Amino acid sequence: MKALRILIVEDDKAMVMLISMTLEEMGHEVCDTECTAEGAIAAAISSRPDLIISDVKLLEGNGIDVIDRICRNGFIPHIFASGDISLVSDLRPDAVAIQKPFSYGQLLVAIDRAMTIAA
Repeated sequence: MKALRILIVEDDKAMVMLISMTLEEMGHEVCDTECTAEGAIAAAISSRPDLIISDVKLLEGNGIDVIDRICRNGFIPHIFASGDISLVSDLRPDAVAIQKPFSYGQLLVAIDRAMTIAA
């Protein structure tokens, strides 16, 4: 898989660091990180990521709504990350989602699946 530019939308700083380090170990670039809905939308426009990894519950906003708003301007592959995966599966049964905490292997599979769906 080619190196991807990835936007992380997450309000937990420790989780941002963990995801960033894991993605960099995989050979990807974290092009931006945001913790609010409005910040994520602005970052998606300015950084034009290849993939977005978004928490579902944000301090300011909802990750599912954020992805919906971003994709109005053109689809961007995405992964939802949540401590309660049912929040995603109930609203978006076909979405690529991973339960936090997740392993390196689970993230790798989720990235592959998100990029395959987009192809």
